[in-house]
Amino acid sequence: MEPLYTDDTLLVFDKPSGLLAVPGRGADKQDCLSARVQARYPDALIVHRLDMATSGLMVMARGAAAQRALSRVFAAREVNKRYIAVVAGRLEAPPQGWGIIDLPIIVDWPNRPLRIVDHPLGKPSLTRWRVLGHDEIGLSTRVELEPVTGRSHQLRVHLRELGHPILGDALYAPPDVQALAGRLLLHAWSLRFVHPLTGEALAFESAAPF
Repeated sequence: MEPLYTDDTLLVFDKPSGLLAVPGRGADKQDCLSARVQARYPDALIVHRLDMATSGLMVMARGAAAQRALSRVFAAREVNKRYIAVVAGRLEAPPQGWGIIDLPIIVDWPNRPLRIVDHPLGKPSLTRWRVLGHDEIGLSTRVELEPVTGRSHQLRVHLRELGHPILGDALYAPPDVQALAGRLLLHAWSLRFVHPLTGEALAFESAAPF
């Protein structure tokens, strides 16, 4: 795969929907972004992940020292991540422009890999969101999302809880909403962070393919 950016510390890629970020269990789940990248850049290591169904920007580190440095940047929430999604129904814009979804998430153990909102036991999970526009007949809403925390499936669970699941979401949307798109309409379009070695402010963008 061709990187959008490369230097001696890190690589940035635009992952397509339907491609695993890392290998899964079983021989049929070995093709993934990390394996494709490592075939060309043997020192490339995973720093964060996107769901298989989600497309968009992913950073990989070059070598263990860079992986530790970048992992610290992500863990400290010093990476600004923005996503584009199309959700079911007409979602009205909050008066202040950006809304906040603050709902704790935990793995749904009997139904793994699904996640659920659990107020006593869930981990704090915070998503900022704003409306970008509506379709002409009000069946869907285009939104921008900023996950402040980084829980697995956070955006998908939070929007489902808001009553507006993401179109094409095979895990969290009802069948009629799944059927409205041929893929999950969720794309990581913007990444901003400070280079851990040089201190340079880095900003990457990838237009949503839907």
